Amino acid sequence: MRQRPKVLLDIKPSHSTDVFQTRDARINLGKKPIGQFPKRSVQAITVLLAVSAFVVGSVRAPVGSDIFASTQDSERAELEAELAELEGQIEEYEDTISVYRQQGDSLQGEIAILEAKIGKINLQIKAINLSLTKLSGEINETVGKIEDVEGTIDTNKDAIAALIRKVYKEDRRGLMEILLENPKLSDFFGSVNDLLLVQDNLRVSVEELTELRGELINQKELLAMERSDVEALKEYQVKQRYDVEDAKGEKDTLLTVTKGKESEYQKLLTETQKSAAEIRSRIFELLGGGQLTFEQAYEFAKFAEQATGVRAALILAVLDRESALGRNVGQCEYDVNPYYPAQASNKTTMHPTRDIPHFLAITEKLGLNPKSTLVSCPIPSDGAYGGAMGPAQFIPSTWVLYENAVSRVTGNSPASPWRNSDAFVATGLLMRDNGAANDELAAAARYYCGGNWQRYVCTYVYGQNVIDTARRFQQDINILKNS
Repeated sequence: MRQRPKVLLDIKPSHSTDVFQTRDARINLGKKPIGQFPKRSVQAITVLLAVSAFVVGSVRAPVGSDIFASTQDSERAELEAELAELEGQIEEYEDTISVYRQQGDSLQGEIAILEAKIGKINLQIKAINLSLTKLSGEINETVGKIEDVEGTIDTNKDAIAALIRKVYKEDRRGLMEILLENPKLSDFFGSVNDLLLVQDNLRVSVEELTELRGELINQKELLAMERSDVEALKEYQVKQRYDVEDAKGEKDTLLTVTKGKESEYQKLLTETQKSAAEIRSRIFELLGGGQLTFEQAYEFAKFAEQATGVRAALILAVLDRESALGRNVGQCEYDVNPYYPAQASNKTTMHPTRDIPHFLAITEKLGLNPKSTLVSCPIPSDGAYGGAMGPAQFIPSTWVLYENAVSRVTGNSPASPWRNSDAFVATGLLMRDNGAANDELAAAARYYCGGNWQRYVCTYVYGQNVIDTARRFQQDINILKNS
């Protein structure tokens, strides 16, 4: 499974892909200003109000404004509609393949499956091309958003700095000076109200600027995900073209060997079926590192299946290295980004506020040295964090949500993301919560992409890969059960 920013490619909490949507809650940077004895003139108040009005207005302007409105909404809608139509046709091919599989092993059925597979892959290649076009437009739009936010931050920082300097200067003035400049008591109390208003506007401006900076970090992370998706789709496109050729070759070979006779096909099927001994001894590689025999891995998966209700073959497929698109797994220190600053703007591998505190707490409980406990590397693009742990590839902020539930099942306290029994159960729990009982494809896509699971790369690249791998594992499991 490929790493995701927070937002992991790795496992992570759900969130909206558009970080520029209006948020209901604000960051609380401190208590509201309390009244204090004013020390300023009416003239200074006027200047400060003008500056603060500029600051607050300029901070809020970009968020939800027309600056960030997409100029290609109609084109995007057309692409999405065309992509949805292709996805529907792909599902029809998948249904056809399932029907033929349920009819049992026969020569004509196998040929029909191969033909349907060829048609399905060709449609997937078309869908990938559409997705690449759509992603290119989204990347250009995201780059524009990032440039706008960075410009707004620079402008607001200068305005807020000027406002703070003026407030500081006025606060240094003495009581007698203020009383002499305000011969009327009403002028004096008017200055009090003006000062409180400026102080409140300053607090709001700082809050808005902090929120805007957070949005910029999230937007850079989203851009890194989009770029990574393009790379993954291009790789998958090449693989799909090879798969078409393989399916055609398999069909031709099948017809050549059997000469179209059902009896010859059944002999071939018997000869090529794997033995239980071969299956048990086969090496099973975990995404997060380490090796088991298939028999050992299946025992862990069966235990997780009993505890979570998610079938063992699906758990194995998620944990299998070959079913994922993960890169640089378990090779990085949590606090050192090997790609900084040449290819990435984030200095640390893990998200500094979301994950590092949890990671330090996890390693402390387990008696591990955090510096020598390696985690998944970040994607070498601006804003994308890594930090996934162990075979199940949970980021720390997600692991802490599940560690107590894992402990209740396995009896290991504390649970460890690097312990196989805990990792298998954690995968089963998350897949169960993702809705695996009703839709395994969607559950696998959510496991990989979180709240952004409906993207093509999540469903028909990663998710479908998991489902196909699970089908192969289920065939092996059936042989083991019948042996």
